[in-house]
This record gives sequence, C-alpha cells and structure tokens, in this order.
Amino acid sequence: MSRYQISEIEHLYGDQVHILDDPFLTTHLARLCTSAVGQPEFNDLIRTLYTSLIRTVINHEFPRSEQRIETRMKEYTDRGVLTGEFVDRDTSTVVVDIARAGILPSQICYDTLNGILDPTVVRQDHLIMARTVDTDNQVTGAAISGAKIGVTIEDRVVLFPDPMGATGNSLVTAMKSYLEGDLGTPRSMITLNLIITPEFVKRLTTALPNVKIYAIRIDRGMSDTDILATLPGTHWASESGLNDEQYIVPGGGGFGELMNNSWI
Repeated sequence: MSRYQISEIEHLYGDQVHILDDPFLTTHLARLCTSAVGQPEFNDLIRTLYTSLIRTVINHEFPRSEQRIETRMKEYTDRGVLTGEFVDRDTSTVVVDIARAGILPSQICYDTLNGILDPTVVRQDHLIMARTVDTDNQVTGAAISGAKIGVTIEDRVVLFPDPMGATGNSLVTAMKSYLEGDLGTPRSMITLNLIITPEFVKRLTTALPNVKIYAIRIDRGMSDTDILATLPGTHWASESGLNDEQYIVPGGGGFGELMNNSWI
C-alpha cells in the first residue's frame, strides 16, 4: 500500500488547504516574481512550476488501484509481470482553463494528465473571465463572458489551474458555474495556484467548503509585523496579502500580462 505524503507548511487554514514546503519550487517561484525575468524564461519557469504542482496533486488526490502489468520480459518468463499499486488510469478528469493567466498552466496540466491517464477520460474546458470593479477600482466580483465546456462533470476530478489566488472571486464564480448548472456532481474540485492570500483562502473555503486548494506560497505581505510572526491562520481575520488595488503583496505582478507580453 502506497503511503505517499506531501511536504507542506504548518498552518491553521484547514485540512483542505495544502501549501507546499518545497525549496526547489519556492526558489523558482521567487525568481519568477522578479523584474529580471521576462520571456521566454517566464513561461519556462511556469512550465517547471506547474509540471511539479500537477504531479503533486496526482500523487496526493488521484485514486490508485492494484494492477498487474506485463513487462517485456513476459515473452521469456511467466514471472515478467509487475504487480503493484498505480494511478487509476480511468479517473475521469476535467481541466478548466481560465483565460488568460490560466491558459498555459491549464495546457501543462492537461498534457501531463494525458500522459498518465487514459486520454479518452481527460477533457479541457475554457472560460473567459475578468474582474469586475466599482468606481473606486475595488474588486466586486468576476464575470464570465465566454465559455467552451463539455457536457458533464459527474464523478470527475475538476481542476482549476490559476496562478494568482488574490481575492478568490474569479475561482468562486468559475466553480459555481459548474456546480449550479446541470453538469452533475464532481468527485472533487481542486485549485492549483502558485501564490494565494489569506483573503483568497477565506473566500473559497467559505463559499465552497469542499474545495481543495494546492499552492506553492501564501503571501501575507500587507499584514502587521506581529501578525507575520505567527503561524499562518492564527489571526486569520487580521492577515492580509492584498494592497488597496487588491493585488498580491509581495506577489509578483500581473502573471497573465507577463505570460502574454500583453503591453506590446
């Protein structure tokens, strides 16, 4: 029986929140957030980070089954059979691309899943979304302006690779668009984020108590110094990772813009 365990930091946000304790990934992510990094290195780092993140989610969340696999040596001996516990290749999965920051991460996750699962049970959906703001430029929610989605999520793992978990409004809107329709009941709904904030975690876990969150880093940079000295989640109501424009601090800037050189 496999007893795979992920390495994650200690926090008080709840058992459904997983913030990885992985120096390899946090070091790459730190570089990604600096002004020294542009294309093509930026997208290369995104590929490295999301290849590792989806692998962690597969290892920790996807079902496994006992299997007998004939190796090439079966031609020469009846003992050429491998018996063990492996990822269940029939695990139906949907990857949701939230354009534009989610385009590349979603494709990475989709391609990885097609490599380990039976490709006939893996689907990629697409949502076009944007923040909605008020006259003071405060985020009020998120709106879906376009979608290309399949017919069902019944008993499927539904993944939302979205690099920056800031307010959580976009992902709550995206997830509810699936749950409140006629698409069925998923096996699980999981976010894959590079950076999240305490506000993001509160928004998602309050609106969708069964959601699972996987992230590489939690940013609380707008919190008071004494709060930063405590275990994440100890004084959740006093923790903040968002500035007045509701961007993540210390963060790393607009990842969607950086992935696409959108200012050119």
